[in-house]
Amino acid sequence: MTIKTFIDRPILSCVISVAIVLLGLICLAGLPIEQFPEIAPPTVSVSANYAGANAETVQKSVIVPIEEAINGVEDMLYMVSSATNTGSANIQVYFRQGTDGDMAMVNVQNRLASAQGLLPAEVTKSGINVRKRQTSRIKTLALYSPDGSFDQKFLTNYMKINIEPRLSRVAGVGEVDIKGADYSLRVWLNPGKMAQYKLVPADIRKVLEGQNLESPTGTLGAESDNTFRYTLKYRGRYENESDFENLVIRAEPDGSILKLKDVATIELGSKTYEYLGTVNGKPGTTCMISQTSGSNANEIIEAIDKEVENIRQSLPKGMELVDLMSSKDFLDASIHNVIKTLVEAILLVVLVVYIFLQSFRATIIPTLSIIVSLIGTFIFLEIAGFSLNLITLFALVLVIGTVVDDAIVVVEAVQAKFDEGVKSAYQATVEGMSGITAALLTTTVVFMAVFIPVSFMGGTTGTFYTQFGLTMAVAVGISLLNAMTLSPALCALIMTPHEIGGGGKKSFSARFHIAFDTAFNKLVNRYTSGVKFMFSRKWITAILLVAACGSLYYMMQTTKTGLVPQEDMGSINIDVLTPAGTNLDETMSIMDEIDRRISDIPQIKVYSKTAGMGMMSGIGSSSGMFNIRLKDWKEREGDGDDINSVMDEIYRRTADITGARIIVFTNGMIPGYGVGNGFEIHIQDQKGGKIEDLQQITNRVIAELGKRPEIARATTSFDTKYPQYLVEVDAATALRHGVEPADVLDALSGYVGGAYASNINRFSKLYRVMVQASPEFRLDTKALSNIFVRNSSGEMTPISQYLTLTRVYGAQSLSRFNLFSSIQVNGTPATGYSSGEAIEAVREVCAENLPAGYSYEFGGMSREEASSSSSTVFIFIVCVVFIYLILCALYESLFIPWAVLLSVPFGLAGSFLFARMFGLENNIYLQIGLLMLIGLLAKTAILMTEYASERRRSGMTIIQAVTSAAQARLRPILMTSLSMIFGMIPLAFSSGVGANGNISIGVGTAGGMLVGTVALLFIVPVLFIVFQTIEEKVMPKRKK
Repeated sequence: MTIKTFIDRPILSCVISVAIVLLGLICLAGLPIEQFPEIAPPTVSVSANYAGANAETVQKSVIVPIEEAINGVEDMLYMVSSATNTGSANIQVYFRQGTDGDMAMVNVQNRLASAQGLLPAEVTKSGINVRKRQTSRIKTLALYSPDGSFDQKFLTNYMKINIEPRLSRVAGVGEVDIKGADYSLRVWLNPGKMAQYKLVPADIRKVLEGQNLESPTGTLGAESDNTFRYTLKYRGRYENESDFENLVIRAEPDGSILKLKDVATIELGSKTYEYLGTVNGKPGTTCMISQTSGSNANEIIEAIDKEVENIRQSLPKGMELVDLMSSKDFLDASIHNVIKTLVEAILLVVLVVYIFLQSFRATIIPTLSIIVSLIGTFIFLEIAGFSLNLITLFALVLVIGTVVDDAIVVVEAVQAKFDEGVKSAYQATVEGMSGITAALLTTTVVFMAVFIPVSFMGGTTGTFYTQFGLTMAVAVGISLLNAMTLSPALCALIMTPHEIGGGGKKSFSARFHIAFDTAFNKLVNRYTSGVKFMFSRKWITAILLVAACGSLYYMMQTTKTGLVPQEDMGSINIDVLTPAGTNLDETMSIMDEIDRRISDIPQIKVYSKTAGMGMMSGIGSSSGMFNIRLKDWKEREGDGDDINSVMDEIYRRTADITGARIIVFTNGMIPGYGVGNGFEIHIQDQKGGKIEDLQQITNRVIAELGKRPEIARATTSFDTKYPQYLVEVDAATALRHGVEPADVLDALSGYVGGAYASNINRFSKLYRVMVQASPEFRLDTKALSNIFVRNSSGEMTPISQYLTLTRVYGAQSLSRFNLFSSIQVNGTPATGYSSGEAIEAVREVCAENLPAGYSYEFGGMSREEASSSSSTVFIFIVCVVFIYLILCALYESLFIPWAVLLSVPFGLAGSFLFARMFGLENNIYLQIGLLMLIGLLAKTAILMTEYASERRRSGMTIIQAVTSAAQARLRPILMTSLSMIFGMIPLAFSSGVGANGNISIGVGTAGGMLVGTVALLFIVPVLFIVFQTIEEKVMPKRKK
């Protein structure tokens, strides 16, 4: 089957294209839609709780055994752990990109089994929670009480009982995370009354274990001849406070009964009291929803919104459920912008084609090629398991100017035959196709070859490159198929020679054709003169080539770098850290002051406020945060309405609040890579020294970072100034009084730390029963005088006589990174500097200031960015080598491919030049454009070298061959290049949502194509002469 077959059978050609379009539309309907592909590394979270334990105890007794067990689990990258003074332990294990998250979770669970015997009984009883962390948070809801008729505890549990189950059942929802504590039955002990009855907390725990339990009591009459069987049913666990109040502690021979209510107060309280939340200044709680892997974010959010609307109908009066964040807003706005850009780009490309061809019929053919190629690409996205995201959409926008190339070459070849005097469209098509088929195949294979090596890249950048590159490669492949089938068939059917007409009045089309041809012929003559000028002065080409390579290297080294440009996502976070030791209420009062100052900022739509937890400062009574949702982008189009201006305004309004450290930041662009959009480093102590020494070194690093112009701020929430008491038991005194030291600590832990003693069934759920002294009996060290322990003779003695308390200072939380103690430092680049420059500054400062035994590692997005820079250069080199090898095979030459390859540096240098002119950074979007430029410039250069090689083989001299090629190929080269450049204009000048990414791709690609095409037109002919001459001298043709 040859090309002529498709020209002779136009219906077959049309059927192929229609089938591609229909299949593409079917696949489009089923494609998942999301902001980015799954780029963050799979993460497994391990959490445990050791009630009453401080951070150091949690780290030694819980974190270390678990870490030792998990370390080295299959495909693990690194792990980060934290232990807090609230008794919580959390370990995040990060895995290599591409690891199956479910399998990773199972592997971690298997490893944990070996650590169970090393953990405190209290921890294993409470349970160790292992779960796959869902990184793609798609929505945040807030439930609050506008009139204050419900408190935060009730709202949190209402959400957990009535709303969470319904949201979890929505298809595609992976996790529903509600902030705030579960209900818990609180047994508040009175130490005085306990001592009066000679009781200790262990006695109460024993009572609960012995009486509040489920028991399988069996069946009467089973296995017998009885007429009836009776199932025995024990009432099981208690459900009401009154049941617990009447639990019997002791029954005396005289008939008196001591009940739990005689020594304790029982109420339905909270599991922990370390969290305070408000929404819009009123009591409330928040709920964060994440999607499962490979699901359609937009469809899930629509289903959630529908369910939320149903939930709102049944909410009690005085409750309101509102949206705090929805990724659908940014996603819809971004996709709408990209589709708008897509349409604009198609129109501009069609306009360029029409200007060059001056024929509406001829313009239809490249236009159809765009449509078939773009829609056909959706088939590949479905097969490959890709989603419709910003990366694949950008690929489709960029590929518009490329997929039109092959059709342009076909149409231009037919038009050239018309200009030579061929009158029959069929004959012109057959003759035209015979001369360009090899060039079409060569150029397309070379362009697709650029993207083959990138599909083998790993990590986050690899996912970007793979999805972008393969999408483009497939679109170009479909355009080649189209150029071999539909385009020639349509050319033979609908194209006609230009009719200039006789002496009468000429039509606009005819007049335009004459004017364009006249102007273009003048351009060709001037261009030919320019090429001949370059022939006679080959040294100019050498100088320009050296200059291009030198400037490319210089700009690659000096252009500021980044991973992805930051966009206005429509939400802001504020992290608040009050002085060490501040209690929860005092932290909340400072946050109330911040609330008063920012509540009337006009761009804010809704916000939540939380004390006891910060996105950067972690868990603790001195931490807090605000989550702010801004108004829609359409309502924020004026000056000062952008997200950076709002952040500056928040800083300005809170500048004189000295009682807290306030950091305003936005979420990172890529979900799953830390909380902010700045850099993150972990300073490690690898020699096992004191935490105070590590803090001192970290503070020195932070101070030095603060002096660097690239860094706007660098901070850590870590502090060892939290007031603490060091508890020591005088074992000799205790044993002398008949008291075991362990009993002293058990009494102290039972009264002050609290203990998980039993369970209660309530609201169809299982809650914990916690035993602890009532808050008023554990306010300060004086309270210890009223806490008693029982000795061996049954007498009660105050534990204060066995304890020595020393006032010390310690940390609120302790962290480890890959088994070493660490302190996390977060920071942001200064205005005008990129994240890449900030990372380089961090490297330099750490190299100068970290002594032996201390090191640092990047975390989150910074880790990916720091590791991707070296692989990017390597992958570009691999792409060029790949193209060279393919060209060698196609030309059967080692030298001619250099004429193509040496035109590429001009385009890349032009791309960097325009990026610097527009103040852009060398991010992944710009690099994607560069990658495409390599293929596109090589493809364009081949149009000329292929033609010149043919002419040389037909007997022309080298100079005649290349001059003929330059003249003949000027029109298709200009058409393809201008199509690309004009297709990029909507991106380069975009505004609004997602504009920064659009501009990065648009400016870099358009600038590179402009400079590259101008250079290519004059440089490639000279290079062809040089390398063809070398070829003929070094590798003369063998005589057959």
